[in-house]
Amino acid sequence: MRLVEEKCEPCAAGTAPLGIAEAEVLARETPRWSLEDKQIERQFQFKDFRQAMDFVDKVAEIAEAQGHHPDIFISWNKVRLVLSTHKIGGLSRNDFIVAAKIDQLLDEKE
Repeated sequence: MRLVEEKCEPCAAGTAPLGIAEAEVLARETPRWSLEDKQIERQFQFKDFRQAMDFVDKVAEIAEAQGHHPDIFISWNKVRLVLSTHKIGGLSRNDFIVAAKIDQLLDEKE
């Protein structure tokens, strides 16, 4: 099953973060995101503030539906999203699922 078709699952207490090898495999399905040590991130640029905020509203809908929320940074027409599973101190499959759903949102607009 592709990441975009999955639903986030709550992480159980004591769940270990993904290892780098597993994160790299999942990152292949989200190639527009930068894989860092304990997070993935992506920057988006829009025509203006209104488009940026409309995008953030749609990201919020995805996050709420999945029960998994990115850190969101907004600067007029730019939005930077950072995904990490704070509860486990690193990356989980959920981060990649949400990233894939956000990418799909943009792919549908194009």
